[in-house]
Amino acid sequence: MRLVKKSELDFTRVNTVITGLIVGLITGVVVSLFRWSIEHGLLLVKSAVGVLHKQPLLLIVAIIVIIIVGGVIGLLVKTSPQISGSGIPQVEGQLAGEFDFPWWTTLWKKFVGGVLAIGSGLMLGREGPSIQLGATVGDGYAHLTQKSGAQRRVAIASGAAAGLAAAFNAPIASTLFVLEEIYHNFSPLVWLTSLTSAVMANFVSMVIFGQTPVLHMVYTAPLPLTKYWLLLGLGVLLGLLGRLYQVVLLRLPQWYAYLPLPRYLHGIVAMLLTLPVAWWFTDLLGGGNSVILHLSQWQLGTGMLLLVFVIRFVFSMVAYGSGLPGGIFLPILTLGAVIGALYGHVMVVLGVLSAGYVTNLVITAMAGYFAGIGKAPFTAILLITEMVGSLKHLMPLAVVSLVAYITVDLCGGAPIYATLLERMVTPQAIQKHSYTDRLEVPVFEASFLAGHQVREFKWPAQSLLIEVTRGEQTLIPRGDTVLRAGDTLVLEVQHHEQALIRKQVAEMSEQPDVRTGD
Repeated sequence: MRLVKKSELDFTRVNTVITGLIVGLITGVVVSLFRWSIEHGLLLVKSAVGVLHKQPLLLIVAIIVIIIVGGVIGLLVKTSPQISGSGIPQVEGQLAGEFDFPWWTTLWKKFVGGVLAIGSGLMLGREGPSIQLGATVGDGYAHLTQKSGAQRRVAIASGAAAGLAAAFNAPIASTLFVLEEIYHNFSPLVWLTSLTSAVMANFVSMVIFGQTPVLHMVYTAPLPLTKYWLLLGLGVLLGLLGRLYQVVLLRLPQWYAYLPLPRYLHGIVAMLLTLPVAWWFTDLLGGGNSVILHLSQWQLGTGMLLLVFVIRFVFSMVAYGSGLPGGIFLPILTLGAVIGALYGHVMVVLGVLSAGYVTNLVITAMAGYFAGIGKAPFTAILLITEMVGSLKHLMPLAVVSLVAYITVDLCGGAPIYATLLERMVTPQAIQKHSYTDRLEVPVFEASFLAGHQVREFKWPAQSLLIEVTRGEQTLIPRGDTVLRAGDTLVLEVQHHEQALIRKQVAEMSEQPDVRTGD
């Protein structure tokens, strides 16, 4: 085998850092403007509701405006279906080589459609769209600088991390989310570029919105160890409700199909259905950031907390199921916070918990609910840590996230974004490109590939193993090269066959080890 010179790697890393800085800077500006527009749009809607209470006859005007806005968003979705929903499955599919999108069209339509949909008060999150906006910025940068293949994917992944960082002010969790949930690869170049981009975008966001954590919450003291048994029950509850969330979310397209309207106009129905909520429960509108921050201030009883949960659950489903541009990231965290508050309030009524610790459960429940639904526990733990701005919750966050994750797993739940991607990938949706590309596949611990020589395997047709990355080294493989756990295999493939070959290599790695009898 031959080693690639270290100077080549160093030069590559310098280039990727530069890419991360540029993509992060542009994404930070774009997503911050997106976030600012949504926040001010929501303020405008709440002010308009106040006017409607004084002048009820204006409801007719409001309904007309809703139909017009819904129609405009529908036309954007009709002409560019890739802007529908959160955008995370689209980015994941793009990185996997399943399909591709025109970056500029996707960027401006997702921006406009997202502002109109989320800023109108629908219970949709800005984080998924922010990830897709960042990814399109990265794709645009790659296009303008004539980068392709792995370099283009790195730019897209770094943009996705930057988008989430600018939306949540959580650069570390954003980087991990891209690696854990979207790119499924811990390649050094990917995480280095993504982290650089996320930090830069986060800096831009802090300059505009300040340094206060997005979900800064005040609590009296850490949860005592003697009360940790409560976390187990909370984790199970979050897991069960998380599985319910998955089931309902995945059945929504079937239910919407009964409407006598074209798919692209379903958003009008969602907006009209949300109007009564705006009238009677104005403070519950939006992605849910203000709901989380005001839970402790509202001092709601068990009945009202249950009502808040039902409203947020139902109408976030109504909004997302319509196909409007908007995500489920923040709505999931909001539902988790409400579940934590409800669970904590019941424990207080039962006399097993002091009221001062309810906020602790609110914080941990956000991570647990996302860990269960998204099947990304590491991201959930770090995300809430960064958003709350405290490291004191790491242990309870880990306990609740792990229990919720296992509960959803036992109930047959799969990662929600991966499941949504599977539904999007059809023979008609896959865009085939004839150029060659580089596919990176990690060799995990206990993989059948580990400990075996390259020549022992029948590698997928139309692929060629060209490199093996091992730590700081890049090896040119030969037949007698022994693969190790922790290696990253680099295969040359046709761009449109990436997903198929990745699946075939994954199946190779899961073969029983006949030499050991396992």
